[in-house]
Amino acid sequence: MHNKKLKLLIGNGLVLVILALIIGGLSYRMSHRQDSWHTLQQRKTVVIGIDDTYVPMGFRDKKGHLVGYDVELARATFERMGLKPKFQTIDWSMNQTELATGHIDVIWNGYTINAERKQKVAFSNPYHSDRLVLLTKQSAPIRQASDMKNKNLAVQSGSSGFDSLNAQPQYLKKYLNRKVSQYDTYDKAINDLQVGRVDAVLIDRDYANYYMTHEQLKTPLRMVQTAFPKDEYGVGFRKEDKVLRERVNRQLMELQQDGTESKLGQKYFGTAN
Repeated sequence: MHNKKLKLLIGNGLVLVILALIIGGLSYRMSHRQDSWHTLQQRKTVVIGIDDTYVPMGFRDKKGHLVGYDVELARATFERMGLKPKFQTIDWSMNQTELATGHIDVIWNGYTINAERKQKVAFSNPYHSDRLVLLTKQSAPIRQASDMKNKNLAVQSGSSGFDSLNAQPQYLKKYLNRKVSQYDTYDKAINDLQVGRVDAVLIDRDYANYYMTHEQLKTPLRMVQTAFPKDEYGVGFRKEDKVLRERVNRQLMELQQDGTESKLGQKYFGTAN
């Protein structure tokens, strides 16, 4: 019995050692990834993760073509770098996972820079700013955040609005006494707003403004300002991709200096960026 127990303990110990080596090896490879710039140059393509319903940054026009401020800015940036941009539609709530696993090379779609995201993602320099507003029916008795008591709020899962709502409860969440409804895209939330399933959507001002200007709405909508701090957008990279980040920053600066960003701002926001 003693020998059998000893053999069993040794066998279990070997299994644990092997598992530890496997897990340790995976962890080492994850933490010692190489900069992908050389790989991107070889394949001459960069994969960009987007939510293709996010107007006016990246969305489908009436013919199904992918357009938007970020789409055009990304194309101009990577074409100058000798890379062909390939836009990959992703579940926005999984964007960091898609980046970490290598399914995409960058996140570029109205991606707000914040402290929580900086723990997992390296950001470019900010290239655009925006603010969070409440989008509600024109007839709704909502004039400020405190009017959201006993009202139903909608947010997009994984959005900066969702993050800000929870991280900065003093601006809106403290007034809410009903469960917040989460949607995978803003357009679904706005549809439910128009039919009365929710009372307001916490959304980026650029999105709300473009939507109200260009869509044929069933019900008139309006924006309500909030006290949330200004959002700044950046391109998201894996932390080891330092060369790619540096080159994108350089191109963004040139596109700002040569007036490209300003022209795109006029086209999609109605004002220079």
